[in-house]
Amino acid sequence: MFYGAIEAGGTKFVCAVSDENLTIQDRISIPTTTPEETLTEVFAFFDQYDLYSIGVGSFGPIDINQASETFGYITSTPKKGWNNFNFVGALKERYLVPIAFTTDVNAAAFGEYYQGSAKANHSCIYLTIGTGVGGGFVLNGQIIDGFGHPEMGHVLLKPHPEDAYHGHCPYHGNCLEGLACGPAIEDRMGQKAETLGETLGYWEIEAYYLAQALVNYTLVLRPEKIILGGGVMKQAQLFQLIREQFAALLNNYVEVPHLDEYIVSPGLIDNAGVTGCLLLAKEAK
Repeated sequence: MFYGAIEAGGTKFVCAVSDENLTIQDRISIPTTTPEETLTEVFAFFDQYDLYSIGVGSFGPIDINQASETFGYITSTPKKGWNNFNFVGALKERYLVPIAFTTDVNAAAFGEYYQGSAKANHSCIYLTIGTGVGGGFVLNGQIIDGFGHPEMGHVLLKPHPEDAYHGHCPYHGNCLEGLACGPAIEDRMGQKAETLGETLGYWEIEAYYLAQALVNYTLVLRPEKIILGGGVMKQAQLFQLIREQFAALLNNYVEVPHLDEYIVSPGLIDNAGVTGCLLLAKEAK
């Protein structure tokens, strides 16, 4: 039998199966189109295997409150066709197995905590900066949620004095996602973040916004490690710029680990989400 994983992103679904030791045996990447089209391909993949359970890390917002009538739904997403979609319900109609359900970034944080950059720590934040921005927090092996899951990408920020951009987020404008996500960069610069040069002056502005958010998370949660992933962070020079801005903004107010060890890239590279989903599948009851 196999553990199943679904890393459900707004651009693509990555599905995988592993053995009992969480060694991946097969995986597939599926474009995220409509729920019907996407799940048809998901089902075709998993129907080949005898599953113990499935771990799902989904784009959101999602309803994680098991007492709620809409538990397992993707709720107020701007992703066309997925608004108020009963994701877990659709999976349960197909597979009579336990299903763990959380956000894609929570799953990535879980993977990094156990097998990635934070495996020697008691707590970590994982933040992805890509098409959107989201974050998850793991403390002592547990994903931390409250009334709902964290929405770290929507903390409000002070605009950079040299940035006149109004913000990409339709809800908040000058939130972290609105100012620092991949589409916000493309709006300003006319090309995708991964195609921009390393020495471009814009990266100082990007680092300023990300550093502001990391100071906020540090002061509220005091994590031992902050892990930054996603397509925008493929611009590796951002890490040092963020550390420098972070140090200036925090201004030695509280003690943090050495910044080279505190603000880091994912140890699992692009496999944090799938790994976290498999770990969650193994725990699912």
